Amino acid sequence: MGEAPALFVDDLHCELSNGSALESKGSQTTTIVGDKTYSIGGNDDQSTSTIQVRIFDKSTGKWTIPTVLGTEPQQCKVHSAVLLNGERILVLKGGSTPDDCAWFLEVNTEFVREQRKNFETEVVAWSRGVIGDAQKPIVISGPSGVGKGTLITKLMEEFPSNFGFSVSHTTRSPRNKEKDGVHYHFTDRTVMEKEIKEGKFLEFASVHGNLYGTSIEAVEVVADDGKSCILDIDVQGARSVRASSLEAIFIFICPPSFEELEKRLRERGTETEEQIQKRLRNARKELEQGQLSELFDHKLVNDDLDTCYENLKKLLGLDQNIVSVPKSLPEFVDLPVEHSVSKIDQNIIVIHGSSELKNASKNMLLLDLSSLKGGAPGRTRGLNMYSRDPLANGMDGISS
Repeated sequence: MGEAPALFVDDLHCELSNGSALESKGSQTTTIVGDKTYSIGGNDDQSTSTIQVRIFDKSTGKWTIPTVLGTEPQQCKVHSAVLLNGERILVLKGGSTPDDCAWFLEVNTEFVREQRKNFETEVVAWSRGVIGDAQKPIVISGPSGVGKGTLITKLMEEFPSNFGFSVSHTTRSPRNKEKDGVHYHFTDRTVMEKEIKEGKFLEFASVHGNLYGTSIEAVEVVADDGKSCILDIDVQGARSVRASSLEAIFIFICPPSFEELEKRLRERGTETEEQIQKRLRNARKELEQGQLSELFDHKLVNDDLDTCYENLKKLLGLDQNIVSVPKSLPEFVDLPVEHSVSKIDQNIIVIHGSSELKNASKNMLLLDLSSLKGGAPGRTRGLNMYSRDPLANGMDGISS
């Protein structure tokens, strides 16, 4: 698809080439991608708090309201838009903080194309842009009784500021003292099924008639806090995560032998013989799949717990200093309402405040898009932001 600059429209009546018109109040941009025009904003419907999207298809001469996936940005008075590689539109919200100023509307990414087939209608997807990279999630799998839970507990106790758990979703009712958002995200089955269809879950399973699953948002929240999210899931769940857009470290914990695994399960003394046999059957399958090189990056044998734990720490680089990803930008507070944008290769130049030449270098902001990762329905990370003139030797780096 061809690439064309986005047009900034403010309180404007926009006439299209075939005579169709769009009334606009407030902030609105129109971006042309091939035969389609994406109208962002300009919605005077006060019942909606998020930025709305409409699509004009030149081939049919009709406007459509697409299915919108991902977390939608809140409305703003002014925004600008720039098309990136014919696949997504960068939307910059005027008057917003660094955590909220950059949003990506995916219009033709792999995720959107797949969901378009799934819904059999027009689909777009929002993704919030995040400055800098995040610590990779860690997927730890292994058969029941192998000791992965103990290893994870030791890791969390020794490095509480480096790791966190995602809060899973379930359709079952809360039990005594269970709190929503702490023990689980308790939700309705229809809601969870809808979000599964929309690709918002990394993995899910039906257990005793209830759905359980890990949402992409739950993992991203841990990453937003500057921590690595640990996912303790089975091999099938690991396969689902591997197939997603999430970049993770995959670790499989093995027993020294199948006989030793059976011994550990029996020593628990908490399960019936029927339950033990079921776990052993599942363990054989998981051990076979765990040997697949394309699924797991690393394999650790838990023969001696302390030795295995030390190997796990070494594998994760915990014998070195870990620097958390900064959550905020101290030097740059808000993206001004008044601003103009231009695109040069993988850089977005934002001029804010006074546009006079003598003040241009002081009022210039550079957004480097060359290291972007991820995307809807999670975050788009790797956005770098610099202040002042990027061509000057004395450029101040806000984030790099």
